[in-house]
Order: sequence, then structure tokens, then C-alpha cells
Amino acid sequence: RDRHNIFDSITTLSTTMKQLGCVLLVEDDDTTNFFNQYLIQSKGLAAEVAIAINGQEALDYLEKAGRGEANVPDLILLDINMPVMNGFEFIEHYEKLPDDWKSKILVVMLTTSLHPDDLARAKQHPSIAAYCYKPLMVDQLTELVGTHF
Repeated sequence: RDRHNIFDSITTLSTTMKQLGCVLLVEDDDTTNFFNQYLIQSKGLAAEVAIAINGQEALDYLEKAGRGEANVPDLILLDINMPVMNGFEFIEHYEKLPDDWKSKILVVMLTTSLHPDDLARAKQHPSIAAYCYKPLMVDQLTELVGTHF
């Protein structure tokens, strides 16, 4: 799809969709973060969009949320390949969090990786609810929110 059609398709997202409190984007690419934040905010999908540029920043954010200093995300969109701490390293730490706390968060791996080993590895982690390919599209958001919230 060309860029114009992608942005036009944003208008098809239902305005009656449940609004989430917070979405955490864990992604090191500024352009991807800009697009995903625009997509989420333009449709009123979440009251807040937080951004972490690597897995360590995401863990730091979750620690703040656990202390009440930030909103607990309803949804985490997690990239695989990032500096400092990649998506799989993040998920290994994330899975050590208390189960009752994690039960409030949906983790979706959002990646450009087409490598079958990455998909197989993601399926080994029960905390990863879905594996989606970039760019994030309106139909992916509609399905994720409709299915899980």
C-alpha cells in the first residue's frame, strides 16, 4: 500500500471501539513510533500512548507503573530488534512479574521479522498474545481490541 492509502484506512476504525487506558509502544524506530502513536490517538483507541525505545526502558516504565507513578498499560506493542534489550530479553524479564499484575496487560509482538525462528520463539512465551507484522494497520488494531478487550 502506498502511504496515502494507509492513512486513509485509519478513518475506517470504528469509533465505538473500547478505549484503552494506556498503550506502551516498545520500539526504537522514531518513524514507526510516530505512525503507531498517530494511528492509536487519531481513533481514540487509548487515553495515553507511552513510548519506550528498548526493552530496558519498557521494564523501567512498568516498574514506575507498579509504584503508581505511571499508568499500567493495557496493551504493549513489542518490537524484537532493539538496542540495549531486545523484545525477547524483555519478555523473559516480564514473565517474572507477578501473575496477577501481568493479567491486566496484553503483550503483542509487532515486528518486521519474517524469520520462522522468531515466530516459533514467540509462541514459546505464554505472555505473548499475538505476533503481528509491521506496519500496524487498522484491521490489526480492530481485531486485537475486539478479541481481547
